Amino acid sequence: MTGERVEKEIRSLREKLHRHEYLYYVLDQPEISDQEYDALFRRLQELEKEHPEKITPDSPTQRVGGTPREGFVRAQHSSPMLSLDNALNDGELRDFDRRVRELLRGETYQYTAELKLDGLSMAVLYRDHVLAEAITRGDGSTGEVVTANARTIRSLPLHSRGQRAAFEVRGEVVMPTRAFEKLNADRVAQNLPRYANPRNSAAGSLRVLDPSITAQRQLDFYAYFLLVDGQPARESHWDSLEELAAMGFKVNPKRRRFDGLADVAAWIVEWDQRRDGLPYETDGIVIKVDSVDQQRRLGWTAKAPRWAVAYKYPSRSAVTVVENIEVYVGRTGAITPVARLRPVAVGGVTVSNATLHNEDEIGRLGLAIGDEVEVHRSGDVIPKVIRVVKEGAERKRFRMPKQCPVCQDPVLRAEGEAASRCLNPDCPARLKETVLHFGSRGVMDIDGMGGALVDQLVDTGLVKSVADLYQLTPAELEPLERMGEKSAERILRGIEQSRSKPLPRLITGLGIPFVGERTAQFLAEAFGSLDTIMNASIDKLQSAEEVGPKVAQSIRAFFDNPHNRKLVDRLREARLRFTHQVAKRKGGPLAGLTLVVTGTLPTLSREDAHALIERAGGKVTDSVSRKTSYLVAGEKAGSKLQKAEALEIPVIDEVELKKLAES
Repeated sequence: MTGERVEKEIRSLREKLHRHEYLYYVLDQPEISDQEYDALFRRLQELEKEHPEKITPDSPTQRVGGTPREGFVRAQHSSPMLSLDNALNDGELRDFDRRVRELLRGETYQYTAELKLDGLSMAVLYRDHVLAEAITRGDGSTGEVVTANARTIRSLPLHSRGQRAAFEVRGEVVMPTRAFEKLNADRVAQNLPRYANPRNSAAGSLRVLDPSITAQRQLDFYAYFLLVDGQPARESHWDSLEELAAMGFKVNPKRRRFDGLADVAAWIVEWDQRRDGLPYETDGIVIKVDSVDQQRRLGWTAKAPRWAVAYKYPSRSAVTVVENIEVYVGRTGAITPVARLRPVAVGGVTVSNATLHNEDEIGRLGLAIGDEVEVHRSGDVIPKVIRVVKEGAERKRFRMPKQCPVCQDPVLRAEGEAASRCLNPDCPARLKETVLHFGSRGVMDIDGMGGALVDQLVDTGLVKSVADLYQLTPAELEPLERMGEKSAERILRGIEQSRSKPLPRLITGLGIPFVGERTAQFLAEAFGSLDTIMNASIDKLQSAEEVGPKVAQSIRAFFDNPHNRKLVDRLREARLRFTHQVAKRKGGPLAGLTLVVTGTLPTLSREDAHALIERAGGKVTDSVSRKTSYLVAGEKAGSKLQKAEALEIPVIDEVELKKLAES
């Protein structure tokens, strides 16, 4: 196939996939089956694999990519993302309308009303029609850059429609109710604690360091502001919403424009009665003066615009008694206390359990077994204990267990942490998630090691530790559900191949708290063998790049546990790689230098800048320290620039980087 024909087919496939993503995720009107979509997607993947020079950032294949980060950089917003004042009742709503009327001195005005989605605000910047940067609201002035994670949200276009090429969209990231329920159902099946509510789950999912996890959470994005150079793009808020919809963005159809407050109030009552049937959580209605000119003249207070208000629906709560407090053990070993409640109806749902988060939260509440408490359905979904209403006559204080209630191993609460943890990786409460993590892509990469298989391996007792994977036989695997001879061969082949995975993969697979893929790489390079890491002191561990006191203490505590020592011995017997050959850096202009890249560079993406540095013999890290040789700073460099200046580390731009790399 000629280069021109390849280019033409790739362009055609991308256009088709973008269109079908829009139909499915924005309009909810799919025209083709999932299988047909997957066939188009796989064909595009094949072509891009054969012709990697033709991959573009807005290709549908690039929604999920890259390796997990160690942290987020911060960036400044083009204009403040202010929060809204709340109206908690009809009187406060009338007060808002009165202030608008008085400030506009009798002018006529309209309101645009939209359902208030309970999620996380985010600003998304487009350049030349392509999604270039996504920033969380943060403190309103600066937020965290979450571009890689935002790209995984299917309803957020990678390439916009229409004439506008450079603009900013602000909107709400939400977790649909169906996705939230599935997430919690999966966690319950894995004996993990449920997440609190869709809002917190959306916020946490957008801020995880691994974009592939964000992609699994099925987040949604609803646009509500269109800006150019930090200012409204249209003279009417309603017109901005209409243009956003025409540009391919998902805009909530539950919106209306009104001539007066009476109609707004009636609409608020209507949605209070209908909101339980929505596919997402809403906790109120946002009301905005529609005219942008009138918005400018109404102005802002220090914290909120005078031209908008959020009417909040009354919270749904009830009073009941805490009959007991039990604990659950999660994958990381975190032990979570849960209140067992006398069943009570809250917002039409019978509630019998409520999360208490951790020991500190119980202390903050002053809570004991037998107390009467107020329970609130946070986000109208997951119950939460708000306060103690009345102390019980025979109240009993809760004490965090000193031993894991499942495996009886000691429970440890590290200094500075709220969570108490069981550190035994073979604890049955942790085992399924531990095995799943060990075999996952990017760790030991065992082909076919999915959740259904792991459930069977653990439930049948075939696997009581990740080390047991290396003892499995065809005769043990073949009788399992949906497992035949060929499937068993594939699993065993993947297990066999995992023996040769490099040491950083094995360190990651052990599941040491706070030790991700990047930290594992630094540990392997610094110490050269797992035995050396296992026996290093806390001070010695901190000599590795990006390993501070908290991480070092976690590593030391992990290897001080006899169960973990036994696990390491068994993995050694299974002939996994325990040593790491540190690649000697070849000479180059940047040999021996450590660089950090921050902000948005004029022409180089972050990945391109990293590749340029490494080709020139340099080393790239994510955090600024006294070991940093240069900070490469672009636009919106944020806190890393401030830290570099404080440490008197040389700061260079893209042009200077290229000169250094090519000298």
